[in-house]
Amino acid sequence: MNLLAIFLFLLIPLKSITPDDAIASISNLMKTGNSAEIASYFSTNVDLTVLEEEDVYSKSQAEVILRNFFKSHTPKDFSILHQGASKEDSKYVIGNLSTSTGNYRCYFLLKNINGKFTIQELRIEIDKVNK
Repeated sequence: MNLLAIFLFLLIPLKSITPDDAIASISNLMKTGNSAEIASYFSTNVDLTVLEEEDVYSKSQAEVILRNFFKSHTPKDFSILHQGASKEDSKYVIGNLSTSTGNYRCYFLLKNINGKFTIQELRIEIDKVNK
C-alpha cells in the first residue's frame, strides 16, 4: 500500500454506532414490532421478561418469544419516558409501548460489548398506570 492510499484511508471517517443511535434504532423497531431486527441487538444471552415469561434466553429463543408477543399485541407506538446511564458504560431506557391490546411498560439495558451496544436485558410488562 502506498503512502497516498494510507493517507486517504486515514481521512475517511469511520462511522461508529453510539448508544444514542442504538437507542433510536431499537425504539423505532419496537414501534414496528420487528422482532428479528431487535434480536440483532441482543447479546448472546438475554435476560428477558415478556409478561409472565421470565428467564435468561439465548438470542434465538428470545427472538421467538418477542415475535409471538408482537403477533398477539400489534404495536402502534413506542415512546421513551426516561433514559439514562448506569455504571460500566451501560445505558437504559424506560418506555411505553402502545399496542392493539393496551399499553405496556418497557425497559431495556444496553451494554457496550467490544464496541457494539447490545441488549442485555429487555422487559415488557403490563403498564398498570396507563391501562
